[in-house]
Amino acid sequence: MRRQIPLMLVLVLGIFFFIQFFVPSRLSTNIYQVSLQWLILISAFAIVLAIGSLVNHHLLKIKRRREHWPYSYATLAGLVVMSLLGILGRFPGLGLLDEIYYRLYLFVQAPMDAAMFAILAFYMASASYRAFRARSKEALLLLVSGFFIMLGVIPLGALIWDRIPDIAEWIMMVPNMAAKRGILFGVGLGITATSLKIILGIERSWLGGGGK
Repeated sequence: MRRQIPLMLVLVLGIFFFIQFFVPSRLSTNIYQVSLQWLILISAFAIVLAIGSLVNHHLLKIKRRREHWPYSYATLAGLVVMSLLGILGRFPGLGLLDEIYYRLYLFVQAPMDAAMFAILAFYMASASYRAFRARSKEALLLLVSGFFIMLGVIPLGALIWDRIPDIAEWIMMVPNMAAKRGILFGVGLGITATSLKIILGIERSWLGGGGK
């Protein structure tokens, strides 16, 4: 019964929202709006569960002295400090805490995010180097296209030849856009197929326990 009820809810709600999207009415639109409000409420509970899972994971890591366990103290301390500052800083007379929260975000969180993205930039450059090695016709085409695009977005490209920016724009707007739309069509069909499998009860892995 614990599995049949969620499956029935998914089936009924999935069919209802499918029909509501294509055949809207005043009643179905009102139900849809109320459902969105419930979704926000459920998401709030999901955040609480996520925070509990995070705390439990790091407490267990500290208890068992797993690899890099001292960093778990920093994670838990940051979670507690930022949460308290964010909540208490909204009360009258405690504006200083809100200012501390803002400064911690601006001078600690933002630089760390920038550092992470900087590392990703080097990783992407390394991956691009491996992908652009002309071992086949497709790789050679990718190499030439990437070369023209990189030259087209910097002033040096226009100095070398004034048509390079136009070529780069054509590559981005025609072949690249066509490939992107093909990928989006594939993603859309995949989402539709997966949604139908979930609504019809064919895919049950979301229930947990092996999905049986």
